[in-house]
Amino acid sequence: MKPFIPGRVISGLGFVLMIGSFGCTSGTTSKTTEKKLTRPNILWIVADDLGTDLGCYGDSLVYTPNLDKLASEGVRYVNFYTVSAVCSPSRSTLITGMYPVSIEAHQHRTRYKKPLPEGIEPITKYFREAGYFTCNGDFRNSENPGKTDYNFVADSIFDGTDWSQKEDGQPFFAQVQIFYPHRPFLRDTLHPVDQARVKLAPYYPDHWITRQDWALYLETIQILDIEVGKVMKRLEEENLLDNTIIFFFGDQGSPHVRAKQFMYDGGINTPLIIRLPGKIRSQRNDEVIISWEWPAEYKKSGVNNDLVSNVDLAVASLYLAGIEIPEHLQGMNFLDPEAQKRDYVFLMRDRRDETVDRIRAIRTKDFKYIRNFYPERSYTQFNAYKKQAYPVLTLMQIMHENDELTQIQDIFMANNRPAEELYDLNQDPWEVHNLSGKKDYEDTLLHLRSLMDSALLKYDKGIYPETDEEIEFAEKLMKDRFKKRMENKGLSEKSTDEEILEYWKSYLIPTPLRK
Repeated sequence: MKPFIPGRVISGLGFVLMIGSFGCTSGTTSKTTEKKLTRPNILWIVADDLGTDLGCYGDSLVYTPNLDKLASEGVRYVNFYTVSAVCSPSRSTLITGMYPVSIEAHQHRTRYKKPLPEGIEPITKYFREAGYFTCNGDFRNSENPGKTDYNFVADSIFDGTDWSQKEDGQPFFAQVQIFYPHRPFLRDTLHPVDQARVKLAPYYPDHWITRQDWALYLETIQILDIEVGKVMKRLEEENLLDNTIIFFFGDQGSPHVRAKQFMYDGGINTPLIIRLPGKIRSQRNDEVIISWEWPAEYKKSGVNNDLVSNVDLAVASLYLAGIEIPEHLQGMNFLDPEAQKRDYVFLMRDRRDETVDRIRAIRTKDFKYIRNFYPERSYTQFNAYKKQAYPVLTLMQIMHENDELTQIQDIFMANNRPAEELYDLNQDPWEVHNLSGKKDYEDTLLHLRSLMDSALLKYDKGIYPETDEEIEFAEKLMKDRFKKRMENKGLSEKSTDEEILEYWKSYLIPTPLRK
């Protein structure tokens, strides 16, 4: 990645970016030479546990008019992937522009959080130094801080919780955190989703519980859409749309079996929509410093197929604000026409709550390569959070014991897993036919192994196991939470799978369409 160099003229993306040498007005600047500098606002709207299940991404069952409108006014990225399919390492990446395994932020639910390595800072520092007000708010009440869940400790990452707290004329870098469609799911009584029309992936059993659980997920996305509409309405009412660049994305993929926390596309592929006003500019008095607009081909299609990782969003946001990009950031500038395009995204899974694991993956546009460092373990090794929150997990475990799953559905329920997985994503988008031992794919496998080895060497600090104390803390934390949440359901930590499934049947039953 090339560092951002103030003063160079960048063009060719279809918009033109003209950048002069500038900075914030300092206290030593004389009033006679002081000039007013304006920059665009940057807004991140962050959903929680969202797959690409939106109307604008092709899902005809879900009603998402606000997000569809946002996409129609911007560019929709179809190959956007999160480096880690769970919130804390993913969000640590977003706020630093670094892979979580490079900054010891890769384990989910960490007791002994450390400061960031020397020289690594939250990107809010760079926005703040450029004169921005930085804030992170909760969608339910803008006076409350929004979700962070970072796997490190740092002081004063944000200036406030809402852009209304900024000084007049000050640009903002804001985040609005929307909890949906994270479990527990909500019901949308105005636009209920007919579970009989739900289209299931072949690795899920075609059972009314699976269908109803997915239908409620889609209805919760519709609630998310309503909240996005409120944010957009506020921007319009405050006359901010013409000078605000909006990024909408999820922190990871959908909260379902074989999706969230795993390296399959259901867990790592999430929407990215970027809305630039027709033309946006940064200027000092009458001198235009930055001016850009989307290229004609983007305006026509509104779709981009480039590979983009969420480690890239920090770089892209700084770039659009006209702020110098620190050289240590590991993301690539997918908006800079002079920057190299991604050939692959690097993905990772480590300990998730109390569940110790280590998986790495390389995804290109055409293939997915997964390396399992604990092949002797099952995919479904016990995880307290999932056991009490995912009805389809218990359903599939019972169906597995009763030999009621298809061969494809049973893969994820096996007692162990292959050391390597290779999928042809064009021929096998569901990632159910492992080609790692096929002779016709030997060259592809060798190439992806090489990419993996290089990525591990360059980025991965998550090689060594954690201390016993750290793992014991996570185990106790999740055991206590599991006990409490099971009791809230009228169950106990010793409830059988059959008892758990009976609970889910009664919980999901309010539908006349179940079969």
